[in-house]
Amino acid sequence: MRKLIYGYGVSLDGYINDRDGNIDWTDPDEELHQFHNDRYRQIEISLHGRRLYELMAEYWPHVPDNASSIEREFADLWTNKPKVVFSRTLTDVQWNSRLVSDNAVEEVRKLKAGGDGVMEVGGANLAASLIPHGLIDEYQLFLSPVVLGGGTPMFPTLEKCLSLRLVETRQFPTVLMLRYLAE
Repeated sequence: MRKLIYGYGVSLDGYINDRDGNIDWTDPDEELHQFHNDRYRQIEISLHGRRLYELMAEYWPHVPDNASSIEREFADLWTNKPKVVFSRTLTDVQWNSRLVSDNAVEEVRKLKAGGDGVMEVGGANLAASLIPHGLIDEYQLFLSPVVLGGGTPMFPTLEKCLSLRLVETRQFPTVLMLRYLAE
């Protein structure tokens, strides 16, 4: 069965973006960006919600020629990585993407059962629909030293406690990575 990872840059108060949807405070330094590139290389399928897909599609396929080699590498990884985009409003997706507008929970169950690799979920709303069903196996928080005071929370309001086990910490110059397994 495929493993599903949910990882995000997150503020100290638990938000993945600010009240205006900005994520500029998550800009990685070179070491962290290379870590993300190496991690993304291991992902078999990337699952995107509409907002994240639109954000990524706006930038990564069009990285300027003067971008760093690490950014150009990620742009190539992202545009070529198989992606499943979950949206009820989009009618077309590109860059090795497939659009799903039906039940995300059922589609993710099928994807998990369809192999033994690693998938990642991107997008807080998409992840929020999967968390209550126990579909996420691992959580990776890239904790930034900023308090936003509002925005999109990394975790939804849940009806019952989500038990996690800390399995790794790693300090980067700008963030602390916390890696948890679902119990």
